[in-house]
This record gives sequence, C-alpha cells and structure tokens, in this order.
Amino acid sequence: MDFGKIQRLTAEEFAKFSKLVYDESGIFMKEAKITLLSNRLRKRLSELKIETFSEYYEYINNLKDKHVEIEALLDVVSTNETYFFRNERHFEALSKKCFQDIAERKKDRKLRIWSAGCSTGEEPYTISICVNEQMSLFKGWDIEILATDIAYSVMEFAKIGRYSGRRIEKVPPDLLKKYFKQVPGVDDVLEITDDVRKLVKFKPLNLFKDSFPADVDIIFCRNVMIYFDKEHQKLLVSNFYKSINKSDGYFFIGHSETLHSVSDDFIYVKILDAPIYIPKERKNEFSNR
Repeated sequence: MDFGKIQRLTAEEFAKFSKLVYDESGIFMKEAKITLLSNRLRKRLSELKIETFSEYYEYINNLKDKHVEIEALLDVVSTNETYFFRNERHFEALSKKCFQDIAERKKDRKLRIWSAGCSTGEEPYTISICVNEQMSLFKGWDIEILATDIAYSVMEFAKIGRYSGRRIEKVPPDLLKKYFKQVPGVDDVLEITDDVRKLVKFKPLNLFKDSFPADVDIIFCRNVMIYFDKEHQKLLVSNFYKSINKSDGYFFIGHSETLHSVSDDFIYVKILDAPIYIPKERKNEFSNR
C-alpha cells in the first residue's frame, strides 16, 4: 500500500488522538494541527503496516502493555528541531555570571544542571561545553548535567553525539575545533569529544508522570511549555520550583515564553541582557544589584 495516500484524519479521529496525546504527555494539539498530526502518524502506520488511522487507534487500545507504543506515538508527534548555542545570550549569561555566582556560593562542591526536553542533545552538550570552558571554577567538583526527554529516539541520536550542517553552524570556530572531532570516513559530520560527553547523563522522563530530580542548581526548559495548556504549564513550573535549589538556582525558559500568569514562584531578571528566572527567595538579592 502507498501510505502517502492515506486520507487526512477526520475530525473525530483527530479528537481521539489529540486526547490520547494530551492524556499521556500534556501536549495540547489545536485543531489547526490536524494536517501536521496526519502527516506524522502516517509514518507510524507505514512502520506497522496499518492502513487506517482508526485501525491504529484500536491497535493501541487493544495492547495489553501500551507504554512502548505510546512512547512511539509521542516520539512521532514531538517536534525536535534545535541546534548548538541556540539563543546564545543564555549561554553567555550562564558562562560569565551564573557559573561564577554558584561557584562562589555553594559549599558542597556539587553542580547539578537539568536540560528538560533535551531533544537531540544540542542543548545539554552546549551546556557541557560552557562548563568545560569554565572548569577552573569547578576543580574537584561533582558535576552532572541531566538531559531528559519523553522521546526515546531523539535521546538515542543524542547519545551518539554526531552532528552536521545547521545543527553546529552557531558553534564558535575555536570551540568547534576544541570540542568536536571529524568522524572518519564521513564528510561534514563532527562528533563531540569525551570531555563534553562525560558530563551528560541521558534519561527518559515524562514531565507529568515521572519524578523530578532534587536540588537542581540550573534548569533549562526552553521552548517546551509552548506545547502545554495553561493548567499543565502551572503544574510543570510548580514542580520545577520544588526541584530547584532555592538559594542559588537559575531557571531558563525560551525567549518566546513567559511565566506571567503562570507562576509567582520565580522572579524575572536580566543577566547580561539574557532573560532568566530565579526562585522568589532570591528576590532581595537581585533587587540590590
């Protein structure tokens, strides 16, 4: 069968799949996404050799253990486009101010960073490059960058650590030379070095069903909340607040995102012209700067 000829989801089918996606991940899909969802589901139908969307929906519901197929479904519908040093002002602030602040304040010599919604790995690896560049601040420290995502396939891609084209074009030339190496026999594909790789730990995590890490110093959750409705945004940010270190934490969200009307637990600040949030407990500290 030519799976490309499968007709678009009907309104009824879209309602069923969008509810399933919402219930499992919190991702809210507007009706305007019906064509997008149709195109992405065709890929999964082709892999399973199922000929209609209704049959696929029944296939999922009839499985005794649904979690593997649910993961595959969420993998298909997730958008995973990113690149190294995306929104570079964030990483300038991270490197020049946040790291120094944490290094001066923390006594336990532990640095915990979480990249939530890490996609294909560019964000956590960029963070790792920044840590490596400031390693003089963290000599002898216990450092871990936790990288999580709901989609298994993107994390498998990330673990390999090979990138090309647009994904790496924003990496400064000196850092590209220092932290990437040519893949033998593969033109224009570069692989991250072990210095970058060893700080990052990848782990599957559903932001609405799994436990969050504790005492995190820096949380990156950029361009993720835009996929959730206000109710789920509030729940997510509330859980991030519980997870973050209240005395020295920094919370990075996307430039097009805001916590206005979502949470009062974080305060908006600008550091080197980069929009960042801090726990409300640090408000007075920053108001005096």
